[in-house]
Amino acid sequence: MNERPAEVGALAPDFELRDQHGTPVKLSDFRGRKVVLVFYPLAFSGVCHQELSALRYFHADAQLLTVSVDSMFTHRAWSDREGYEFPLLSDFWPHGQVARAYGVFDDEKGISRRGTFIIDGAGVIRWSVVNPAGQARDVADYIKALADIS
Repeated sequence: MNERPAEVGALAPDFELRDQHGTPVKLSDFRGRKVVLVFYPLAFSGVCHQELSALRYFHADAQLLTVSVDSMFTHRAWSDREGYEFPLLSDFWPHGQVARAYGVFDDEKGISRRGTFIIDGAGVIRWSVVNPAGQARDVADYIKALADIS
């Protein structure tokens, strides 16, 4: 399908993307803090809605960042409708560049696969999971993985 997902133990590829409000968000700005980086295929789709709605209540000592190839304007409409207050980052152009860097871009469909990467305060990937587009991830797995990372 594509290249392999970014590996646990590797330095997380840095990036800068715009959130749903047009604000630039850079991964390296969160050094010193855990980050849960969630790639999802498309806004307004059923499984994505279910996952992100569950994540809105995700309280941990980590920054949640979500990424899809949708435009900033799509993310704004979706976050306004659903009340999402966490950053929804647009990997719109160059199309899927960040998803490619993490090895979760599906070239055939032009969207991200469901990849999650937990990154520690030093910027190292400590845990990851990648699911096919139609298969939801279990938020309980994130909570367990975060608890295991100091």
